[in-house]
Amino acid sequence: MTVFDTHAHYDDDRFDDDRDTLLASMPEQGVGLILNPGCDPETSRKAVTYAEQYPWVYAAVGYHPENIEGQSDEQIADGLREIETMATNPRVKAIGEIGLDYYWCKDAGERKRQQEVFRAQMRMAKRCGLPVIIHDREAHLDCLTIVEQYPDVPCVFHCYSGSAEFAKQLLALGCMISFTGVVTFKNSKKAREAIAQIPLDRLMIETDAPYMAPEPYRGKRNSSLYVHRVAEAIAEINGISPEEVARVTLENGKRFFNIIDPIS
Repeated sequence: MTVFDTHAHYDDDRFDDDRDTLLASMPEQGVGLILNPGCDPETSRKAVTYAEQYPWVYAAVGYHPENIEGQSDEQIADGLREIETMATNPRVKAIGEIGLDYYWCKDAGERKRQQEVFRAQMRMAKRCGLPVIIHDREAHLDCLTIVEQYPDVPCVFHCYSGSAEFAKQLLALGCMISFTGVVTFKNSKKAREAIAQIPLDRLMIETDAPYMAPEPYRGKRNSSLYVHRVAEAIAEINGISPEEVARVTLENGKRFFNIIDPIS
């Protein structure tokens, strides 16, 4: 089966020793497409470089909420301008990874700053005519509030960690929802309950490599070679074949990211 890993960070230094070999091998390993998001201007530049080098790799560009920490307002403004310039590259298919992360951020002022940068990138996505990839960690209500303010911007909530009820709210707004190898963990009851409530045509699959390696690779460096394990877990939950999950999520990803590709 051919799969689409809709979220993998090959700019991470854990791929420094074998990045080119690994990316070059993907089609023969059944990985037909990869979307590499940036988290700041530097990683966004790298994502674009990989997308220009490998026809099966596409890029997203953006400012991750954690990556604005320690940045001055001027630095962020300059970074956002550079990101918007990169977004005009035809190999860039989304603004992301953007959103909110309150796990480490307890300061109300810093949370407000995250929200401002999130909104700025939602406006950017609207100007560029691109969808967004949303990072939401312990910030469900505020993410939902901001997404509601931009109904014309297509969104995917990546590495979904919310409840089945919150997933229903996102579906009502037209959002896509993406799952990682977490769904293969024994303690993934909440993710499995959410998947059971989400129509297959609203799902995408990802690795979030090098993080979130699925069983039986948990704790090791993740890569797109393991994204099939996510498809297999979703297939088990829905009582269908992994091939069907791979086929539908491939088409979902191509449609969401506006990728015109001969892969079927």
